[in-house]
Amino acid sequence: MLTDNALRQIMPRVPADKFEIYLLLLDRVMQDFQIDTPLRASAFLAQLAHESGQLRFTEEIWGPTAQQRRYEPPSDLARRLGNTKPGDGKRFRGRGPIQITGRANYQRYGGLLGVDLIGNPDLAATPQIGFQIAATFWRTNGLNELADARDFITITRRINGGLNGLQDRQKYYDIAKAALGVGSQPGGVIASTRPRTIARSFAPAATSDDDAATTDAATISPNELPRGWEAIEEDAATTETSTTSRPTGESKKNLLARLLDLLKNLFGRTS
Repeated sequence: MLTDNALRQIMPRVPADKFEIYLLLLDRVMQDFQIDTPLRASAFLAQLAHESGQLRFTEEIWGPTAQQRRYEPPSDLARRLGNTKPGDGKRFRGRGPIQITGRANYQRYGGLLGVDLIGNPDLAATPQIGFQIAATFWRTNGLNELADARDFITITRRINGGLNGLQDRQKYYDIAKAALGVGSQPGGVIASTRPRTIARSFAPAATSDDDAATTDAATISPNELPRGWEAIEEDAATTETSTTSRPTGESKKNLLARLLDLLKNLFGRTS
């Protein structure tokens, strides 16, 4: 069982008002998808901590930035993500604790879970569905087996497509292993005694012929998640810098007008 003490040690910045439901849902999906040994749980929780900023961000911040504009067709990235319609980039932006991105990924994981993520992409950002997507991605990409072998580098590559944020991921991994007792019981199963009474409050799966025709799962590797927490953080910093460090044309006009007013008042008082 994932305890509240262990989760607090691994992710101390989990929003307080969501902590209990996150703990309950995490414990449930980890049992359902056999992420149930200290080694598997440590790797899983470490990657989620990095990708979601300790479960604080479940939806990609939208600018759009230059990178995000590449989500839109026609572009090579849009093709690889399965984005075929105008607006698909924003519609299927990164969501959930593992930040699935692109129409193809939404269709793939919606189909595996029996949830209409194409018609209701916001569901991917909800705790109930988001954690299930993360656990489904984890198991279907063979990450339990890699966790058993302590191959954290390959796990990172399969999630990120590279090694972005590896130092941060490794930090969480080390904390998680300590919190979950890896070393003293590396092969033990984490048994859960929590009640399993969470309602499935989401829409049933329904995929139209149009969606099936426009989405080809072969256009993107199921491992390709090009944007994680480090990209969200980068976008936020870029947006803040661009809006505060350089005045726009309109703000320049306002600044000039204020300067002229000050000069008029100054000369008016001294003449």
